[in-house]
Amino acid sequence: MPFADVNSQRLHFEDTGGSGLPVVLSHGFLMDHEMFAPQVEVLCTAYRVITWDERGFGLTEYDGEPFTYWDSAADCLGLLTHLGIESAVLGGMSQGGFLSLRAALTAPDRVRALILLDSEAGVDDPETAAANDAMNHVWLDQGPTDELAKIVAGIIIDDSNHSPSWIGKWKERDKQSFMEPYQCLRTRDDITERLGEILCPALVVHGTEDTAITMDRAELLAAGLRGAGDVVRVGGAHAANLTNPEPVNAAIMAFLDELAA
Repeated sequence: MPFADVNSQRLHFEDTGGSGLPVVLSHGFLMDHEMFAPQVEVLCTAYRVITWDERGFGLTEYDGEPFTYWDSAADCLGLLTHLGIESAVLGGMSQGGFLSLRAALTAPDRVRALILLDSEAGVDDPETAAANDAMNHVWLDQGPTDELAKIVAGIIIDDSNHSPSWIGKWKERDKQSFMEPYQCLRTRDDITERLGEILCPALVVHGTEDTAITMDRAELLAAGLRGAGDVVRVGGAHAANLTNPEPVNAAIMAFLDELAA
């Protein structure tokens, strides 16, 4: 099982290998590298696809200390260094997009392009933040109870075929393990005003039923990135790449093929 010692963390990753353009996919909050299985299956025929588990998730051995998405961006860049990759396409779903944007701001020469799935550059509005805080309080106190897990899965996945396996993963973990990752999510900075500094090509894909990050925020993200076109709208909720992979994969493949050409 591959691990990389980066920034005092032991990052778990999967690498399809090959000589194709490297593509690093970073997962969303409460998810892990396995959420990109539908993308890996398709993209690996032409591209080198790397997925990994961010701090506090999956199989990564995280030190439990407070961190920010700037730290996660440094982890992603450190993983590239570990793998001997000079530059790559960075793709991310939700918080995976948060860290990918910050990686592009930190080291623009190492980010060939961005693929941003159901993500944004801003922060939660007060009403959403308060609702998330309430759910987080219950989670840390009681764990992901059946009722809470159903609500959270409905927001992120909203698909009865996929939700049970992810709820099972949440229930297996120590309820306190999400404390620092949630604080990172909750206290992230707004980088909307810095989007114009990112010059690389960018693809923005968003689920039309996403209530966690609404479509207007995706439109704001695409408008702020000089290398992005219009938002590619696909069916599905927040984890549209998992539940509606066909249109997402088609958009990603077309984008990568154009880059590679």
